Amino acid sequence: MNDYFDLLPHASHDLICTLQRENEKKLQSAKKGILAYRLPFESVSHLKASSLDLESDVVTIGRREDLSKEEHALVYNVMRGFMPWRKGPYNVFGIDINAEWRSNRKWDRVLPQLPDLEDKIVADVGSSNGYYMFRMLPHKPRAVIGFEPYIHHYFTFRTLNSFAGLANLHMELLGVEHLSLYQDSFDVVFLMGILYHRISPLESLKEVRKSMKQGGTLIVESQSIPGEEPVALFPASCYAKVPGTYFVPTAACLKNWMIRAGFTDVEIFCSHPMSNKEQRKTEWMVFESYDDFVDPDNPSLTVEGYPAPLRVFLKGTAR
Repeated sequence: MNDYFDLLPHASHDLICTLQRENEKKLQSAKKGILAYRLPFESVSHLKASSLDLESDVVTIGRREDLSKEEHALVYNVMRGFMPWRKGPYNVFGIDINAEWRSNRKWDRVLPQLPDLEDKIVADVGSSNGYYMFRMLPHKPRAVIGFEPYIHHYFTFRTLNSFAGLANLHMELLGVEHLSLYQDSFDVVFLMGILYHRISPLESLKEVRKSMKQGGTLIVESQSIPGEEPVALFPASCYAKVPGTYFVPTAACLKNWMIRAGFTDVEIFCSHPMSNKEQRKTEWMVFESYDDFVDPDNPSLTVEGYPAPLRVFLKGTAR
């Protein structure tokens, strides 16, 4: 569990280990919500991929011919059991998994601004099933540590990486609120799709800053509202049908948050409107998606009447 600790000399190892032991005890429990994901993971974790493609839009793990007919049917059922798939696309032993988000589009927007990852210690906060972690590997980081507090996504990643066998990818069942335990640890942090779900986004950015080495790079991607003023929308109950959305900033507001949290050279490098070309229902995510979140008569508004979301990208340097 702690095989990357020697890379993090300033981290609070004892406190992190305590949390890891608590989480491992929880993961070994017989609760139905745990077994629904742990048992499928255990049923296929012995299977190994003969090849990987982590450079293409589709993260490809293994080939159809790696498995027998029975093994392939088992993997297919396990993958279906991990629905809904939010991030992707993936191809796993020949099984095409068309996730809700076309995450390759977001990655393509980050790539021109991507800092040098070679031999770096990287954190992916809110890493979900690990799509971006896999896409980082061709850039040769020393280690990538994902922080993902949801058991569903945690075991999805564990299953995928059990097939892929990538020893420098790690995932902790922890959230952004635990980042300060990793003091002065990370050269690069990705914080994508997280801040608008936090009750105190400025405090979250400060936690992230504590985890970073001086001079490290933070990449932030966030839901946003249009406007030039440094303001944020605070919805009455929901924003785009999501009750766990709190502050939705303009890009200028988010830039100011980053500066006040301890980052310099903060730059807004991309802004674009959301659409159903990037987030939509699929056969692997059959619940409501983007089209259900916006006013059908006026797609510039959410169903609640708020400005429809933009997505903005910023980067900054930890001072």
